[in-house]
Formats: sequence, structure tokens, C-alpha cells
Amino acid sequence: MSPPSLVRSVLHPTDFSIASERAFANALAIALLGPAALTLLHVGRKADPADWSRFPPVRGTLERWGLLKEGSEKSDVYAKLRMEVKKVELKGSFTALAIANFLESYPHDLIVLATEGEAGLSHWFSSSASESIVRAARTMALFVPQEAKRGLVSLDNGEYTLRNILLPVDHAPNCAEAIDLAKRTTSIFGRARVAITLLHIGSGAAPALHLEDSTAWTMKIERQSGDVVAEILAAADRLKADMIVMPTEGAKGLVEMLRGSTTQQVLRRAPCPVLAVPA
Repeated sequence: MSPPSLVRSVLHPTDFSIASERAFANALAIALLGPAALTLLHVGRKADPADWSRFPPVRGTLERWGLLKEGSEKSDVYAKLRMEVKKVELKGSFTALAIANFLESYPHDLIVLATEGEAGLSHWFSSSASESIVRAARTMALFVPQEAKRGLVSLDNGEYTLRNILLPVDHAPNCAEAIDLAKRTTSIFGRARVAITLLHIGSGAAPALHLEDSTAWTMKIERQSGDVVAEILAAADRLKADMIVMPTEGAKGLVEMLRGSTTQQVLRRAPCPVLAVPA
């Protein structure tokens, strides 16, 4: 039996910066494993036409990763890999507003964002964007630091590098969806058994969790006390986490990260990609 699909559609907004290249590689790798539809979105000013030559070529990347032969045709991306790729150009002065409005009209399961570059986080955390972004509250978001020490995929050869997942847990927000997603991710992304560490921080009792191992993952719970953000970041370094999965309030979704949340503080300093999963 084939593993369940992780997502059916991936959106990657890009500003054509170097910072966006790592996020693009992650978006492409996730789309390949669906296979899922991949939308590449650029928001620019009306007077500036998008220069897609500054963007890493999809076919060139797939050829470098050994998934397509050198000199492949555009049609080979779908014919050989069953992956649909679409490029969309929007005009506007407010990147986050344009992205949120696009998601409202064309929902995607996952949005993959760089955390540096011209667009970076500043556009997502501006107060003027919060009203529009709330409409996209149930979209999962993968934030990819340019200088990440570890990650899901190698930019050079496309090798999947997921070995360790860190997942902070508490009674709220509900972490069930995030745990289920972490399990599915290991089944699809892992080329070896992936270690999932559930981290509870605080003096109170941890939520009741069913710990189970499988051929795709091992699972354990750690308990720490202290500052929540500091302990999450310390655990990410200690465990050599390739991804941090952060449960977020379902009703608030990405808006939660506009208001000084734990998730926002973690992803600004994380040594690896951070996946925000609405409860």
C-alpha cells in the first residue's frame, strides 16, 4: 500500500532572492512526493515585470537532482513526474495581502515561505496584513530559514535529509493534527526511520499522548522546564532537528504569528524549517 499523500497543492511565493532558493527546493521536494500541484507566485509592483530568469528553473533543478535527463522538455515535468507546475504573477504593493487574497480564491494545502529576503517575515508580521491573512487561517505554512543548519532536502542533489522531527506539545493548542502530520511526513519523506520527539515544557502534567513506533518512525516524549522558546530552540540543537512542527490555534492560524506568539519567536531563530499546523 502506498503511503498517504502529504498535501495535494503547494504554494511558494518568491521574491527571486537567494533566500528564496532554499524555500523553493523544499516546496519542489514536497510537491514531488505527492505528487502535488506546485504554484510559484511572485508579487511585484505594477511598473516592474517579473523576471523569472532570476528564479531557479524547475526543470534545471530536477535535472540536477537526476530526476529528468539533461535537455528535458517542459512537458516532461508532468509526463514523467506527474507534477503540475504553474507560475503566477500578481501586482500589488503589499505582498502578504496579495498572497492571502490569492489563497482565498485558490486554496492550497501548504504555503512554503523563506524567512529572509525582500519579502521575508516582515510582510507576514505587518499589522496591516492581519485582517486578510486570517482568511487563510487554515493553510499550513512551512517557514524555511536561508541559513538553516538542517532541513528536509539537499539543494545540491535533492536527497531527502529528514531524520529528526521536534514537536512541542501541550494541552492547548490541540496537537493531535500536528502529530498525525508528523507521522505522515515520516512515511513519505523519510528514507530511513525518523525520530519524532514530543517536547512538553512546564511543571504541569503533559497531555495524554499515545506513543507508538512504526517502521517509518520512533516516538518519545521529553519533559523540560524553563522558558518555552529557549527550551524549544535548545532541544532543536540538541536533537539535531531537521524540522520543528508547531501546533497553532486553528481559529487564529497564521494571525497568531503576527502577535508575538511562541511560534513566531521560534521560527525567527530556528536552525531548521518550522512547520505551523493549525489545530
